[in-house]
Amino acid sequence: MGTNEDTHGADELPVSVVDPAPPLASAASSAPAASAAPAPAAEPAPAPARKPRRPSARASDFRVSEQPGFVLHSYPYRETSLIIDVLTRDHGRVALVAKGAKRPHSALRGVLQTFQPLSLSWSGKSEMRTLTGAEWVGGMLPLGGDALLCGFYVNELLVKFCAREDPFPPLFQHYLVTLARLAHDEPAVQVLRSFERVLLRETGYARALNRTTARRAVQPEGRYVFDPERGVREASDELPAHWPVVAGQTLLDMEEDDYHRAQTVAQSKTLMRFLLNTYLGGTPLATRQILIDLQNL
Repeated sequence: MGTNEDTHGADELPVSVVDPAPPLASAASSAPAASAAPAPAAEPAPAPARKPRRPSARASDFRVSEQPGFVLHSYPYRETSLIIDVLTRDHGRVALVAKGAKRPHSALRGVLQTFQPLSLSWSGKSEMRTLTGAEWVGGMLPLGGDALLCGFYVNELLVKFCAREDPFPPLFQHYLVTLARLAHDEPAVQVLRSFERVLLRETGYARALNRTTARRAVQPEGRYVFDPERGVREASDELPAHWPVVAGQTLLDMEEDDYHRAQTVAQSKTLMRFLLNTYLGGTPLATRQILIDLQNL
């Protein structure tokens, strides 16, 4: 089912709106800030810089047609419209005004649903574009129960970590895989850890887990910490006490996306929670707290 909404009427856009997205389940939409704690001078490896943002010529695009995408979040705009925050394959996160989408008989009401693949068209040169068409593509099972909560958690991470107009095609593809795995009731802790790792890698925060900052191979029986600015380091009393200590086997399993060991499941959860909190500057994730309260994920 496709639709093209009338772009004239009471819901006229302001001249310039800059990323107005409100909280997703009460958390603000913003790009994360990496921890600025200085590394001890004794470590020989230099602190790697975050992946530079890609230059975006797309900011000047006037019309985009039939772009694969997903609705991450939506909220009311004026009396009859919505602002939708979408993740697209080739344009990254884009804010779109869906004019008239709140009207009772609008065809958009049944199309702009989260976790469903869409074909989107829009126009405009400002950061806030106008949705001109949306078509449900289909082919994906709906999420329900715990899988639905996990899906909202994944969407919140995307809103937090992905800047506007910054395309991540591999991350978009992994998002598809993640939704499919959740829909088929794969173990949530494994699906979420896998997605978190890909998210950090594609947005420039990930470090290799199988080698230390001193360029030594991680040993399964060793004890390690993960320096958010530098990567894996051997555990030491001289390092910050709040850095979680994990087994070398856990790091090697995470590098291979293998979560069948109970120790790996438990320690990877602690480690990823620490890293996400650090890179977000301590900003809480609303959906993460819900998951912790309900099922201790």
